[in-house]
Amino acid sequence: MIRSFLLWLLFFHFICLQTALAASNKTNRSRPPTTITKGVSITKPGCQRMCGNLTVPYPFGIGIGSDCSIGPWFDINCNATFNPPNPFIAKGSLEVIEISDSQMRAKNLVAVNCYDQLGNLTTQNPRLRISLPPYFTFSDADKFTIVGCDDLALISGRDGSNFTSGCVSLCSAREDLLDGYCTGIGCCQTSIPQGLQSFAGLLGSLGYHTDVWSFNPCGYTFLAEEESFTFHPSDLQDDTFRNRTIENVPIVLDWVIGNISCSEAQKANAFACHENSICTDSDTRLGGYRCSCFEGYKGNPYLEPGCKDTNECESSPCDPQGFCTNTPGLGFGFLALVIGVTWIYFSIQKRKLNRLRQKFFQKNRGLLLRQQLSSSDGSLESAKIFSAEELEKATDNYSEDCLLGQGGYGTVYKGILSDHRVVAMKKSRIMDQKVPLLVYEYVSNDTLFHHIHNSRTTPWFSWENRLRIATKAAGALAYLHSAAAMPIIHRDVKSPNILLDEYYTAKISDFGASRLVPIDQTQVTTLVQGTLGYLDPEYFHTSQLTEKSDVYSFGVVLAELLTGRKPLSTETSEGKEPGNLPYSVHEGKIACSKLSSPEF
Repeated sequence: MIRSFLLWLLFFHFICLQTALAASNKTNRSRPPTTITKGVSITKPGCQRMCGNLTVPYPFGIGIGSDCSIGPWFDINCNATFNPPNPFIAKGSLEVIEISDSQMRAKNLVAVNCYDQLGNLTTQNPRLRISLPPYFTFSDADKFTIVGCDDLALISGRDGSNFTSGCVSLCSAREDLLDGYCTGIGCCQTSIPQGLQSFAGLLGSLGYHTDVWSFNPCGYTFLAEEESFTFHPSDLQDDTFRNRTIENVPIVLDWVIGNISCSEAQKANAFACHENSICTDSDTRLGGYRCSCFEGYKGNPYLEPGCKDTNECESSPCDPQGFCTNTPGLGFGFLALVIGVTWIYFSIQKRKLNRLRQKFFQKNRGLLLRQQLSSSDGSLESAKIFSAEELEKATDNYSEDCLLGQGGYGTVYKGILSDHRVVAMKKSRIMDQKVPLLVYEYVSNDTLFHHIHNSRTTPWFSWENRLRIATKAAGALAYLHSAAAMPIIHRDVKSPNILLDEYYTAKISDFGASRLVPIDQTQVTTLVQGTLGYLDPEYFHTSQLTEKSDVYSFGVVLAELLTGRKPLSTETSEGKEPGNLPYSVHEGKIACSKLSSPEF
């Protein structure tokens, strides 16, 4: 029966295909991509179309204050002192090399430090600072990249963006390097948060390249499109590397119209999308929207009269003895047939999904967990197995309005259960495996990091309360190390991972990097994981993980509580190296009499 049904479905799909071919009489089913740079009219009447080799489509416009763009932040400054003229982003220093429907590519900026054989600086340009105008953000296609064998770099969000990250790139011999890979050996890459508009980067060295100078005298760092950059071992000795990267490895920017949604723009009579186009809200939390033509239409959706129907007869002429009739868009008959096939397809997929859910429930030992819960005699009263439908309903189908944050292992949403309990749930980022969602207590009062560095004048944050928070956190770590059935090393203890509930009780969170330690062992060898500034130096150099690694990280948290300073900062002392709180305390650079925050 199933075989007959599949044969019938295949026949139905064949009929749909023949109908579509007859409607458009196309010998080639592929269509060129529709973009705002395709079409007869791409600029406002009387406005310049080209700046050098760049085509500038509306909503952008050439000339500062020329009224050729949708607004001043979309003006392109065409600098004619170059030959050919160079286009620059409005009120900025980035040179534009491409504009597409939703993105802009710009020439790169690269920080560099070069050393002689004795470790003295011969070239020093360690800083990156880039700020974008409103309605532009750095794309998640970009990666913060460092190239070198004795280098580290920090990146932090500026203008109030609470973001700090970094990368370390090391190697001891040319033979260690892997062509085409950025794994931390000669080349390291890290992601940036969504919606980043401004950042500062700082490049430094661990040993001033004295041990690797023979094959790597310089270190580099830059933010760039991941797909455009491929690491080669020869880059470490190439004097042209910086200039090649600036010219050939672009920064990708996302752009949107305004900072309101499609529905809000329509109500405010400020809607930029014209005839035969569709509006799509931005996928960042900064708001804004974009316009694009319907399928089967082409042109610039931001310009009157909007998108125009594509005449399939012109792009694929008929046989001399045949005839062709153009249909609006892709043809409503074809659309109806496609909808029918799609409905049948998804009905079959839904049945498969139900069977897979049961399979993965058993694979993930759901039956064992259910049995343990039912025989717990109330000791696990707070634990419960939820269905996927319950969690979708609790989060409004994982709406962005319920988004709490994103980490390396998943996305966390806030949800309200049917009994009105507020919970947090982590949705795994592992796309090729069916992993259960983790539902846990919702902790409402932000992180300890936030209260130390953003709310230091809060009345409740007294010395006594800081001491209580430190005591609670220490007790939690002691439980993990000593009271659990098998010792657990957290491996990423830091103030952003200490949450405070409505009563300001400290709770340690984010066990994504944690490791179980067999009872008969005191240490394990692992790939180094953690956060710069909190990372135990001994663990970093030996890869030997012990409970003392957590204790060191907790000591950094205590120093934060006492001083109100961040463990690492891109602000430098005498312009030489990044600020390092543990090092400053250890070396006595912070006097004991001045150790605590001014309010104490």
